[in-house]
Amino acid sequence: MTTLIRGGTVVNADRAFRADVLCEGDKIVAVGENLSAPAGAVIVDAGGQYVMPGGIDTHTHMQLPFMGTVTMDDFFTGTAAGLAGGTTTIMDFVIPNPKQPLMEAYHTWREWARKAAADYTFHVAVTWWDDSVYKDMGTLVNEYGVNSFKHFMAYKNAIMADDEVLVNSFRRALELGAIPTVHAENGELVFQLQKELMAKGITGPRAHPLSRPPQVEAEAANRAITIANVIGVPVYIVHVSCAEALDAIARARANGQRVYGEALAGHLVIDDSVYECADLEFARAHVMSPPFRSRRHQNALWHGLQGGNLHTTATDHCSFCAAQKAAGANDFTKIPNGCGGVEERMAVIWDAGVNTGRLTPSEFVRVTSTNAAQIFNIYPRKGVIAVGADADIVVWDPNGSKTLSAKTQHSKGDFNVFEGRTVRGIPSVTVAAGTVVYDKGDLRAVAGAGRHVDRPAFKPVSA
Repeated sequence: MTTLIRGGTVVNADRAFRADVLCEGDKIVAVGENLSAPAGAVIVDAGGQYVMPGGIDTHTHMQLPFMGTVTMDDFFTGTAAGLAGGTTTIMDFVIPNPKQPLMEAYHTWREWARKAAADYTFHVAVTWWDDSVYKDMGTLVNEYGVNSFKHFMAYKNAIMADDEVLVNSFRRALELGAIPTVHAENGELVFQLQKELMAKGITGPRAHPLSRPPQVEAEAANRAITIANVIGVPVYIVHVSCAEALDAIARARANGQRVYGEALAGHLVIDDSVYECADLEFARAHVMSPPFRSRRHQNALWHGLQGGNLHTTATDHCSFCAAQKAAGANDFTKIPNGCGGVEERMAVIWDAGVNTGRLTPSEFVRVTSTNAAQIFNIYPRKGVIAVGADADIVVWDPNGSKTLSAKTQHSKGDFNVFEGRTVRGIPSVTVAAGTVVYDKGDLRAVAGAGRHVDRPAFKPVSA
């Protein structure tokens, strides 16, 4: 199939310029002015619009078994929703149970992902340690295109990795040319604070942020960064939500350490007042970890993106419905943690970032696509409009607008954390692997069209 995107302004992370984009099959084959296409080619009119690399969501959880239930979105519905929002690649997580072999869990997730409508790739969590984990990490890097390993420093008595696991896994990652990623919260502190709050009779969702104050995130971020520094391995901190954790990243980077930070769209625009709502169903719907913070922390996160100490934007898309969240009606510690957002991320960040002057269009591309591709070693296959790159493209209408709502979202579930927010700047057309999959409200996602994206290890090029 040949697709020609005509008349738009191409926006890459380094510059913007007027050009047409010609796609043949699943690759971009020409970028330039006044390109022609053969008879029968699909023509996309991008006049007055931006033509940008498809979004990469570095943090999603599709079909995740968690806290006694399973997320509403599977790999088809979740990736289809992403395509409707301009995201053409997701980075999901294989999360083995304690003592479960990594390869066993990996193959389970790969099977689930066969129905994906967009490209996907995996971080693999290290939730325990022995010689088999050491071996499986090598197999994943060398044979299955995995170059990142996730470590949950939270969720005691479940999937929490203690310091012994962190040290062993970080060392192995360094040997393999892989990058450790961490969910930075001190799990022991969270556990103790949860018990104290329950003992005081504070059992509703307003207790959730009280049990996970910024200090528990900052401590864990500092600890992970310190361990990485001693071992000499880069580290990536997922869903940075507070100024104190950002400060830890900035200090380390100022000292020459390779530390990368990820911000969630929700943390950039939603504040902690949601947990005080008298509507407990509404408050429970916002329970995720780390929790939403005050506006002071939101401002810090924007400064982190602007100043280059936060590098990527994601969603932590982990959708649960009201009935699932009601499992914690009498005990906030049993509310399944997670919110949606894979469809809304790019529009929310454009509206709150570019429209306010916080980000330029090229900076927007950097934090929604290019940096992710570079950090996780899939650039320039992804993250750029250039000859030879995958034909994953979003045509962006800076003047288009829509009001975000659960009633119109493509994601499954009955709640939208951005409910009622009107955004200006939305995708008009999404092209994935050279095929138009979304066109002005018409979603054409196909189950199984998505491909697994192998990510090479980080190893020095021979002289």
